[in-house]
Amino acid sequence: MRTLLIGGTGFIGSFLTRELRRLGAQVAVLTRGRSGNMGPDGLTRIIGDRKQLRDSEPAIRAFAPDVVIDLVLSSGTQARELMGVLRGIAGRVVALSSMDVYRACGLLHGLEEGPLEPVPLTERSALRTKLATYPPAQIAMLQQVFGWLDDEYDKIPVERAILEDGDLPATILRLPMVYGPGDPLHRFFPLVRRMDDGRRAILMSAAQAAWRSPRGFVGNVAAGIALAAMCDKAVGGIYNVAEEPSYSELEWATRVAAASEWKGAFLILPSDKMPQHLRMPGNFGQHWSADSSRIRSELGYAEPVGVDAAIAQTVAWERANPPVRPLTPIDYEAEDAAIAALTRSSS
Repeated sequence: MRTLLIGGTGFIGSFLTRELRRLGAQVAVLTRGRSGNMGPDGLTRIIGDRKQLRDSEPAIRAFAPDVVIDLVLSSGTQARELMGVLRGIAGRVVALSSMDVYRACGLLHGLEEGPLEPVPLTERSALRTKLATYPPAQIAMLQQVFGWLDDEYDKIPVERAILEDGDLPATILRLPMVYGPGDPLHRFFPLVRRMDDGRRAILMSAAQAAWRSPRGFVGNVAAGIALAAMCDKAVGGIYNVAEEPSYSELEWATRVAAASEWKGAFLILPSDKMPQHLRMPGNFGQHWSADSSRIRSELGYAEPVGVDAAIAQTVAWERANPPVRPLTPIDYEAEDAAIAALTRSSS
């Protein structure tokens, strides 16, 4: 099978290329890097820019992919361009979406009104009724990390444009929060840094500690994407890809602590007693846990890496690759003051 990856040189793409080749696929990547038909890693390179995809149409046509996996679709505009370029060239498209399409995400971020959504979220759960997942300031921050993100970012129009095209078969994969070696958001870093700094206590608000959300180790997510790309049964399907169960933030942090061999304690505070830099906005009464049984039952998906091994690999990578500019601030003086206030109130 000839497979083209758009956005295939990034965080997930590096794992995905290895998995596809393990399964016997011939893999090409669209890249803005150096030209050349075949690199030392055995990958075919098509030089181009995701934001100017039509310029790469002749090279894509020459490669003649059976499947195109787009890892960096950002907007409906990009998705319509993708389908227009690939129609008559590719056999199928696999588009990576996000679980932020669900109405539960809108409730979490205060974009939606009304009752909470039941969980776990399935592929049939209600989608957001309001577009624009994140405010412009947050989009601007995310664009500093993810260069492919455009100003119109929203996966709901992406999915609509992909699925409404009647000429080119497609598969949609809704991804969770992806962690692992290479994570550009360094999701583990705030915990690992505090643990390695010998903090005796780490603070969490009661609401955040109980909140459940979907996660996936990058190698396992890549295995799910590759399976869907190689399996004809996935044509026309929408699949959640996530680990089960969806652990609470406290349960998750406890597993990170075990992998880090940290012997401290987690202190749970009311939200209004948390230091200002640790106060997280959002309605944490709306959990975001996900059901991934469909991809398991229909395609036979199972994670090749267990959660404890995945966490251990990620902790080791975070220790070896701390971010230059952490996205989450650390203020030990404020945290110590909150711990002292809790101690005084308990005595």
